[in-house]
Amino acid sequence: MPAPALRQTLPQFTPEHDTTNAPASRPGSGLRVVHPDDFEVSVEVLPAEDSFTETEDVSAIGIKRPGLTWSTLVFSFIAGLTFATLSGCQWAAGSQNSQGAAMYNQGQYTAAMEQFQKAIASAPEDPDGYYNLAATTHRLGNQRQDANLIRQSEALYNQCLDHDPDHVDCHRGLAVLLVDSGRPDRAFTLLKNWAAQNPTLSEPRIELARLYEEHGEPQTALKYLEDAVQQDANNPRAWLALARLRESGGDSVQALQNYQRALALGGSSLGNNATMATERVAALSRQLNSAYDVQMNAGGTQIAAPVQFGSTRY
Repeated sequence: MPAPALRQTLPQFTPEHDTTNAPASRPGSGLRVVHPDDFEVSVEVLPAEDSFTETEDVSAIGIKRPGLTWSTLVFSFIAGLTFATLSGCQWAAGSQNSQGAAMYNQGQYTAAMEQFQKAIASAPEDPDGYYNLAATTHRLGNQRQDANLIRQSEALYNQCLDHDPDHVDCHRGLAVLLVDSGRPDRAFTLLKNWAAQNPTLSEPRIELARLYEEHGEPQTALKYLEDAVQQDANNPRAWLALARLRESGGDSVQALQNYQRALALGGSSLGNNATMATERVAALSRQLNSAYDVQMNAGGTQIAAPVQFGSTRY
């Protein structure tokens, strides 16, 4: 996803922007590392031996790009930072998560992991500490091709879900890990079970659509996104994903309407994706207007030639 930025509310941190997968923080969720709008990813250049650079968009529903696979999405999971007002041990955990996020963004993954471990010790019931540690361990494990780190990451993702069964970023991270480790069937089962347990929640359907699209099944992805907007017609992420998929499928009229709906519902909450959506609205509007002009100039408004006929009427 694209240079990462911290998304936060405390004055001592300066936001830039990143992605992989992340909406605004959940009320009372504490401090966590997330990709700012769940759709877009910022690319970061990492220093020293842990250096790794990439640019991806995890909300690639409807957008096929060279090299965009689920095995690459994990690397941009940690780019933003969100938190709620905390006190006591939770405040300590928030500070440690914040320090870990800063170290992560500097490519200091080992140091970041130490801070996240401290955060878990300070607030063992906070799922975001487990998610932060899992995502960092996952990235480092993939970078080093270390199977032991990958196993640790999987366990940490599951600990996160033990504390918060509806943690969106954690479901996404674990699904990526399962696909990346040759278990796509487990990834589908994970997300389908999540959806079955939450029949009125749109997020599991958005993630399932992402997974199906990545596996070359856009029609199934479309079905899940249509279900998602039916479950929550006010979810801008769902409308944005639906717009991208419909545009990719050549349905420009519906795509334009869906982009407009996403912007109307939560333009600011979409982060950098709001800019992308605005650009797509402008581009699709020009495209559709141009097609209309061509149709009109091709004879749609030409005066028909008079028919020759005989008449005794006059």
